[in-house]
Amino acid sequence: MPRGLAPIPSIVSGTALTGFALVLLKVMFPHVGMLMVLLASLLMGLAAATLAAIFYHSTSRQAREMRRSMETLLRPSQDWNFTPAGDEMAALASSLQLSARQVRVMVETTQRESARLEAILSSMVEAVVAVDPLLRITFVNRAFAELMGMSLPIAPGIPLVQVARDHAFLEMCTGVLAAGEQQQKRLVLAAAGARSFEVQVAPLAGDPHRGAIAMLYDVTDIERLERIRKDFVANVSHELRTPLAAVSGYAETLLEGALEEPDTGRRFVEIILAKARQLNNIVTDLLILSTLESGKPPLPEPISLRESLENALRTVEPVARTRGIRLVCGPFDDLSVLGHEVRLEQVFVNLLDNAIKFNRPDGEVRVDVARATEHAMVHVRDTGLGIPSRDLPRIFERFYRVDKARSRATGGTGLGLAIVKHAVEQMGGSVSVESRLGQGSVFTVALPPAENNLSAN
Repeated sequence: MPRGLAPIPSIVSGTALTGFALVLLKVMFPHVGMLMVLLASLLMGLAAATLAAIFYHSTSRQAREMRRSMETLLRPSQDWNFTPAGDEMAALASSLQLSARQVRVMVETTQRESARLEAILSSMVEAVVAVDPLLRITFVNRAFAELMGMSLPIAPGIPLVQVARDHAFLEMCTGVLAAGEQQQKRLVLAAAGARSFEVQVAPLAGDPHRGAIAMLYDVTDIERLERIRKDFVANVSHELRTPLAAVSGYAETLLEGALEEPDTGRRFVEIILAKARQLNNIVTDLLILSTLESGKPPLPEPISLRESLENALRTVEPVARTRGIRLVCGPFDDLSVLGHEVRLEQVFVNLLDNAIKFNRPDGEVRVDVARATEHAMVHVRDTGLGIPSRDLPRIFERFYRVDKARSRATGGTGLGLAIVKHAVEQMGGSVSVESRLGQGSVFTVALPPAENNLSAN
């Protein structure tokens, strides 16, 4: 038998011990009376019972202490505080202590990982929602709650259909739970303001019986930019194709014999030159627009508004004289604005050029400058045909023309106002337009003033 405590049956069996003692006394002391034998038997039985009670009490006390130590060990900041007596109990206590510590480490690690994962999901810009097999919400992050117009915290167990009333999305979640396979689709969610989303739904931990998690990535702006890119490529192709076709056609006519006719040949060469200049203008405007949209703007500097306007007026004066348009600049005190000298002059040239080209014969273009509370305001007025109200919201788009035939006839590229908008906004200002059919248009440029204004004589 190994060292330590004796087996419990050999100690607690008082009847067997008493019987053995009685036989032993009869053998050893045959002449002793029955009373002595009984007395000795009683004393020995009492001793056996006492030993059994002592062992039971000691074992029970150690078991209770071990249980209390195990319970407190699972609580935070609690240590093992039980040292049992006896080799076997000590070995058992040591094993339980080691197991409990390993369990605590695993529990704390799981809690940290769970908290970190929840923090990551909550801070994601993509909307995330997790559901159980019955499509009841178990987790949502802030992005999903804001997308669906909900306020946090959201009580777990709310049916998903009450939050996201979109058949295609609910069908995706149901399909993933049924098949246990990931799905990815592009959906337009009516519950999210009819915005487009790239939706990815996957079963949790590869087990559809545990639920599913869905991530929604908003691609509305990406789709809009993609449409703009396609429209831009189509417009550029069309704008370049028209003058190129004219250049090619007139050049072929010249080669086929028109060179022999001086008057016709000269006229065709002039048309080719005009179309080549139109191509050059388109390419130049495209490069300017590309620089404005993607390039890093130069640091703004104080610019004399009077000097910039005078340079722009001198630039367009020959065109205005040719078309019979009067240029008028109202009196104003010079103002110093923050901007980029070349870009600001280009803004005024584009606005004045448009006002001249789309004016009526013997019309007028007037420039007025005023000082507002926080901006210097430049108004460019014309007496042209005006712009229909339906076209005003799109007037600053690239290649957008109100009168396409007249615009091409005047040599416009369709990029002038887009350049104006990007250049002004790059300088921290804004541009707007007011127009009525038959009464002309007014383009207003608002620019941030410099700290020190220049005063005119």
